[in-house]
Order: sequence, then structure tokens, then C-alpha cells
Amino acid sequence: MVNLSVVIITYNEEINIFRCLHSLKGIAEEIIIVDSFSTDKTIEIGTAFNAKIIFNSFNGYALQKQLGVMEASNDFILSLDADEELTDELRLRILEIKKNPLLHAYKLARLTNYCGKWIKHCGWYPDYQIRLFDRTKGAWALNKVHESWQTKDKNSKLGILKGDLLHYSYTSISQHIAKIEKYSELSARDAVEKGKNASILKILFSPKWHFFSEYILKLGILDGFYGYIICKMSAYSAFLKYTKIRLYKKM
Repeated sequence: MVNLSVVIITYNEEINIFRCLHSLKGIAEEIIIVDSFSTDKTIEIGTAFNAKIIFNSFNGYALQKQLGVMEASNDFILSLDADEELTDELRLRILEIKKNPLLHAYKLARLTNYCGKWIKHCGWYPDYQIRLFDRTKGAWALNKVHESWQTKDKNSKLGILKGDLLHYSYTSISQHIAKIEKYSELSARDAVEKGKNASILKILFSPKWHFFSEYILKLGILDGFYGYIICKMSAYSAFLKYTKIRLYKKM
């Protein structure tokens, strides 16, 4: 049996953090919260669950998560966002893995709740992500957005756990728009720093392809009204990202 450290990054997550922490009961020997100086009750709630609190100014999602991993007492890590929650099935699977973790890392299927509706299509599910891993076998790729944990050996075999990681993403369309603005800004700045550019054709056709791909090919149409909204937002996000890349490249 291995001991498990759970790492969560936060900033003003009092609405979500209790649900996340409560779902960890019985599986975590240690909980670490890396907080960007929250001003709400996030820390108070975290302390009630005996979490170790680390304060650090936000400098990118991957850097925050990597800091938590480095501060953990155990090598076996579960990385969660504050707006995520383990289902009972997933919790049982993690307990089984703790008895004998044969692989370096495991993927979890993430099921997202959008404005009260669980989204099963649009390319949003199963949205497999490496969240359970041996920290000695890899590290967080230090991207400003869309951070991912990567094994040192690119040929490492990854496990896939049954059960869903519930993700409570957006409670309103306005919240989604604000997130798109933030992510498109970070993505564009990151792309320009890496020497990338965006053509007029990319700006014109990428949004159209995103909508068609996610609404038709990935069956977003089956998610009803919110499926349509999500796919339109994806197109808008692509438009903003590539437009900003082109603008910033010329500055």
C-alpha cells in the first residue's frame, strides 16, 4: 500500500472546495492546497480538512501544480482542480491502485457540468487526463495554459481508471466568456513567445472548423441547447486566440 498526496490549486474557491475535499475522505494521507492568496473562505475550509496550505502568487497553472507536487511528502500524487469531485466508483478504483500501483501514471475520465447539464459530447467527454501519478517518473509541462503531466519516458504505458471525475465548470454563460478571454490571452502570449504566428486564413477558417468538428463530428448536437452554446463558444475562443496571436506578433 502506498501513501497518497493530493495537490489542489486554488484562488477564491469557497463555492467548490468543500465538495472537492469531501470526496477525498478515506483515500488521501495528505492534502496540499497551493493558494494564490484567496480573500474568501477557501483557506478556512481547507484548514478544516487538515490540508497543508502553501501560499504562492499565481504564475501559471503548471507552475502552481508543480510546486504542490514538489512540496508533497509522498511520491504517489493525485492532482485535482478545486471545481472537481471524485465519484464513489473512481474513489474505489484509486484505493485499489494504492494497494499495488503497477504503472507510472493513470488517466481519469472527466465529466463536465455546464450550467447544470452534464455534457457527454462536444469533445468534452471522456476528456481523459493524467491525474494520478508517481512524481519521480515525470513532471508538469510548463505551458501557461492546457497544462499536462508528462512522463519522462514517452513510451510509458498509462492506465485508465473506471469512474468519472466530476468537473463543475461554468454556472453561467458570462462566466464561460470571461474564461475564454483569460485563456485566449494566455494562449496567444505563450504562442508568440514561442515564435508562432497566425495567418488570415487561420483566423477565418479555424473557428468554422471548430464548430463543425465539435457540433457535428463530435456530436455536440446531442447535448441540446447547451451543446450548441459550447460549440459556438469554442469557435469564438479559436477566433480570439488566433486574432490575438496575429496582433501581438506585430507589436
